[in-house]
Amino acid sequence: MSETQKIPVLVIEDEPEIRKFLSAALASNGFSPAFALTGREGLAHLQSRVPEILILDLGLPDMDGLDIIKSLRGWSNIPVIVLSARGQEKDKIAALELGADDYLTKPFSTGELLARLKAALRRAQQSVSQASAVFEANGLSFDAQNRIVKVDGGEVRLTPTEFRLLALLVKHAGKIVTHKQLLQDVWGKSSAENNHYLRIYTQHLRQKLGDDPLHPRFIITEPGVGYKLKV
Repeated sequence: MSETQKIPVLVIEDEPEIRKFLSAALASNGFSPAFALTGREGLAHLQSRVPEILILDLGLPDMDGLDIIKSLRGWSNIPVIVLSARGQEKDKIAALELGADDYLTKPFSTGELLARLKAALRRAQQSVSQASAVFEANGLSFDAQNRIVKVDGGEVRLTPTEFRLLALLVKHAGKIVTHKQLLQDVWGKSSAENNHYLRIYTQHLRQKLGDDPLHPRFIITEPGVGYKLKV
């Protein structure tokens, strides 16, 4: 594969060992990586030579990676994969709610990183948010315009709330949607802290879809963070 065919990716990372690892892993798997060692250098690169995807460390020497996500989302929707030594739920939630597409905790494997990158790029190319589109994955068919949900060809009857919950997961298919985002978009801002609503309706939705939470076919739980729809 020539360099012109490779996918341009920017990595904002200050650790030399991680940069060396990522350089080899990305270059040998269809990507053309560029590197920035600081947040300001990374933002300057993003504004002059926009890549197709961004890999971002949160612990940078000059600024917090969360501030980069916040700034970037003011003018760009390119996929952002966070790499961080911060493994706490609050850090994952903060990054995702600011607009990150995925979050990997260090240390991580090459296979896992590549899978997350490819999934984020696929999502960026999909138009599932269009009302006329029919989303299909793993035997699930979701027709937003006609409000028809099918599993393996058989129609599934959902309540309006269950439909809104599934619609939001479909809109962000493959991406973690936080508890707060789901509660605000489905039940309204006043319900942002009522996690029991979400647990109950997610359980009902799974039952109707025939989804086993221990071996999920459709809805994956990110403990303490949120849910995502498999693609």
